[in-house]
Amino acid sequence: MQGPFERQAKTMLRKAGIEVGGTRPYDIAVHDSRLYRRALLHGSRGLGEAYMDGWWDCEALDELFYRIRAQRKESKDPRRMALWFTSKVSNLQSIELSREVAERHYDRGNDLFIAMLDRRLTYTCGYWKEAANLNEAQENKLKLVCDKLALRAGQRVLDIGCGFGSFAKYAAEQYGVSVVGVTISKEQVVLGRKLCAGLPVELCLLDYREVREKYPEPFDHIVSLGMFEHVGRKNHALFMGEVATLLKDEGLFFLQSIGGSGGINPWINKYVFPGGQIPSAEHIVQAAGRRFIIEDWHNFGADYDTTLMAWHRNFVEAWEKLQSSYDERFKRMWCYFLLSCAGSFRARRNQLWQIVFSKHGVPGGYRSIR
Repeated sequence: MQGPFERQAKTMLRKAGIEVGGTRPYDIAVHDSRLYRRALLHGSRGLGEAYMDGWWDCEALDELFYRIRAQRKESKDPRRMALWFTSKVSNLQSIELSREVAERHYDRGNDLFIAMLDRRLTYTCGYWKEAANLNEAQENKLKLVCDKLALRAGQRVLDIGCGFGSFAKYAAEQYGVSVVGVTISKEQVVLGRKLCAGLPVELCLLDYREVREKYPEPFDHIVSLGMFEHVGRKNHALFMGEVATLLKDEGLFFLQSIGGSGGINPWINKYVFPGGQIPSAEHIVQAAGRRFIIEDWHNFGADYDTTLMAWHRNFVEAWEKLQSSYDERFKRMWCYFLLSCAGSFRARRNQLWQIVFSKHGVPGGYRSIR
């Protein structure tokens, strides 16, 4: 006999076209009936933790979450609302807390990212226009960034949230610019410096709030790819102010960020990106304020679905080599992260934005490319 939690959960799933015990790849198999109570009482965090604990399975998690997210119903998860309120009154992304995030996510182990990412170790969305594989998609993205900035040899560029230095290396090699890259991940700095050896690239262990002290001279252009999601709404205006101060008057600021409703996912907040907050378009415009003119806004969020699926394939194929360093629960957690996010992008609930800003407007107008 079904209890009230089970009945309610199954009714909700059926509205999304999902059956418990069904035969389609996106149907779910329940191994522990406590799942229903856990998921309904604890929301996204409860559902994700139950998957990590092996209480349920699904052959195609990406398709499952695509169908759930395509329902377009706003979450009433109390933990999600509590996190949103906390982000309004507290700074979840202080320098100290940001460094803790780096240690928990980006310093998990370079072996994980080497196995999962493209040959340049680019941990941001690829651009799949005319790309046949992940390497080509990431090369396309890096070229797109450089061309939107119209980089010229001899220019000096700041990369905020430089990761392993993929943009810095590409821009220095292909366009003859010098790059200062900053990250708060120790592992990224160590490996990135090796990858960029011999190039006019300097990678530093710095928070964006510390850059001015070491590099007071303004840069020709500033780039930030996939880092703004860690800034937090409470710091958006501060971030934009730092960028404006570090940028020459005639320079361009290039921002790539996931975009959405500005919410916080409790499961991702605990297990993947503590303190992370996806900005909304309104948040970005408000933070830019009178500091910048928005010259171009490009959305190719569907390409993140393809990127995440490629990362997942690489991760699964490399698991035999990785399993000596990571346990089965980590594997389930990482797959859940990649595939649930892919489903969200497929449902177009999350976006991927490339935004070009100028301080005073490009004379004659900015001409973008796609």
